[in-house]
Amino acid sequence: MRHLIAGNWKMNGLRAPALALAAALRNAGPIEGCDLLACPPATVLALLADALAGSHVMVGGQDCHAAPAGPHTGDVSASMLRDAGATAVIVGHSERRQDHGETDRAVRAKAHAAQAAGLLPIVCVGETEQERLDGRADIVVGSQLLGSVPEGFIGAVAYEPVWAIGTGRTPADTEVADMHAAIRQVLLDHLGPDGAAVRILYGGSVKAANVASLLALPEVGGALVGGASLMAADFIAIARAASTLSPPAASALSKDGAGA
Repeated sequence: MRHLIAGNWKMNGLRAPALALAAALRNAGPIEGCDLLACPPATVLALLADALAGSHVMVGGQDCHAAPAGPHTGDVSASMLRDAGATAVIVGHSERRQDHGETDRAVRAKAHAAQAAGLLPIVCVGETEQERLDGRADIVVGSQLLGSVPEGFIGAVAYEPVWAIGTGRTPADTEVADMHAAIRQVLLDHLGPDGAAVRILYGGSVKAANVASLLALPEVGGALVGGASLMAADFIAIARAASTLSPPAASALSKDGAGA
């Protein structure tokens, strides 16, 4: 299964720098062996989709509402993202869970809406530092998975230990491998054989210097990249590192819609 390298721009990216970054990604040329996804703010998503049309880089959203339309001021539906050129959407990021009080149930509804709109949902899970210190990381992440991943799920899961996001810290390789193995088992128990096809991304201070070792670990199917995705050279270096480790298979994420 090819690695998925997804860049989460978060609340960064005005028109001019977004276009400059898109141009740099496009000019880098095709990076074989991995799927490359940029997730900008909704304000520049259509702009980025147009700038990257016909390139090797796909575009996704950072969140969506669970309803297809309606009286939800300030929200964006999955179908709106699809109409703007997105092929995927991140749901349940820890910053959404913390800043907006999103529950597992809400994330599950968003993931379902994303699939219904033809988007690939990337469901985020992860424990806080205190939960890890208390020995509850597996329990917390497993509970989030069961609550956030709908039946019939066709998407990806991103494991992001909350304490590693934007801090420059990453878990030990053994901790990443153990958590990804635990996530895989929960997915198999929850989804049956379909759980084997779900890519499990690692996120949390991913950079060019550590991505190769992370992606070489069992069950790590890609990376959700934060700050480094805002710098073209770093994001391209991460993608190239992934391409050397991914098998030469057909893309599992197409610009025509969701894929496993």
